Amino acid sequence: MSEIKTLEIPKWGLSMEEGTIAQWLIKEGDSFNKGDEICEIETTKIVNVLEAPFAGTLRKILAKDGETLPVGGLIAVCAESEVSDAEIETFIASLGGSAAKAPEASSEQSKAEISAPVIEKAEQPQSLAVSAPVPVKVAKGDYAVPESLQGYQTSDELFTTPHALKLAEKHNVNLAKVTGSGREGRISVQDIQKAVQAAGGQWPDVKQQTQAKVVKSTADDSRVSATPVARRLAKQWGINLNDCRVSGTRGRVCKEDVEAVYNRDNPTVGSEQSTQCAVAQPQSTITTVAMNGMRKAIASRLQAAKRNAPHFRLVVDLNVEAMQTLRKQINETVPQVKLSINDMLIKAAAAALIKVPEVNVQFDEATQSILQFSQADISVAVAIPNGLITPIVKAANQKSLAQISDDMRDLATRAKTGKLQPDEFQGGSFSISNLGMLGIKQFDAIINPPQGAIMALGASESRAVVENGNVVVREIVTATLSCDHRVIDGAVGAKFLASFKQFVENPALILV
Repeated sequence: MSEIKTLEIPKWGLSMEEGTIAQWLIKEGDSFNKGDEICEIETTKIVNVLEAPFAGTLRKILAKDGETLPVGGLIAVCAESEVSDAEIETFIASLGGSAAKAPEASSEQSKAEISAPVIEKAEQPQSLAVSAPVPVKVAKGDYAVPESLQGYQTSDELFTTPHALKLAEKHNVNLAKVTGSGREGRISVQDIQKAVQAAGGQWPDVKQQTQAKVVKSTADDSRVSATPVARRLAKQWGINLNDCRVSGTRGRVCKEDVEAVYNRDNPTVGSEQSTQCAVAQPQSTITTVAMNGMRKAIASRLQAAKRNAPHFRLVVDLNVEAMQTLRKQINETVPQVKLSINDMLIKAAAAALIKVPEVNVQFDEATQSILQFSQADISVAVAIPNGLITPIVKAANQKSLAQISDDMRDLATRAKTGKLQPDEFQGGSFSISNLGMLGIKQFDAIINPPQGAIMALGASESRAVVENGNVVVREIVTATLSCDHRVIDGAVGAKFLASFKQFVENPALILV
């Protein structure tokens, strides 16, 4: 018997919890070899290519482009051509809630008895207790459930929406025989409707069920406590005060409560009319933008960092004239090298981290210990369309300026195309965020956990400074160091900045 195999969301990195199908690189019916590229999966930070762990034929795609599944979630079923489509459908149905999105089975297939093929990497279906069939009952609203879908299932065995569960119990629908199309196989009212109709029964259109008008109260509202304005508007608009919420002071219905009922009953009437405003005001449109996986990860990590790490900040001005002169000289002398001032600042930071290793640390909250690194692995913030990513220049203290420049160019390019590997942006012992190219003079950065510090660099600009009692113009960059006070004290942070300033203003030191 041929095997049926599954493809799943892999776990790339310790922090990965879910993945989104970016696009399939092959289609149903295509054969592939071990190591071939199957699809692109977007994680919270990157887009990686899933390589086939075995050779086979893609028979059924369970997760479409754009769908998000947890790590281990099934995305496709593979089998050789001798395995029939019916066997594939039976296998998918046996997966239950573990499938990404099970297809609808036709009534003929649901009645057929098909021997199950050998299953690899799939959970065995759970046995489900179903009561004996009962005669078809037709309820009001054109509900007619066939005997094949009738029965009772306890709610603790089901993964369903509350509305679907309530309707199933009311109309005697055995949800064990309904395939859920929601995330992780959750059953909705739409799924019940499709299953009943596919089996030859009747179930009214779902949209019609949710469009029933609110029943208006006819009770006397003269004793309802309300403000004079609210009572006058209610009388003018024919609204019963018993239908209004109570949000005013002293437990009274207020003007806004009456307006809420009016706007609910008259959705096409603008707010200007409801408040009797004579002058029409322009209406602002609101666009809802869903947060992608990367933005959610950034929000979660930085919120945790801001909440857990007691930040303190130190600021220093750096004279970068000598560094700019050296950069210009190198670029003119060595045509194949194209240094930026950011490359040189990375090198200076690496040298300072080795000189002051107490800042070159991570904080392990689980063990309440400080991890101190012998090499300066510097994370550099790079803005990409979906958010922010921090590729790492590893062992920057041991690399030449040319190597750092090449590394940054390569890392930034692959970061913007989503081609970084997890170990190229996860970890690091220190971070640098540079907004100087956007004209920002000075800013504070939030620490990138579990690191102990991050340095924010502003724009290089000409400023008036006092030297030996004289006012002179110098090219200055402001650096702001944010430190986690749990692991770095103020004196240690100041010592690091002093060392960093020395390397920046005497750039020959970073060449030896």
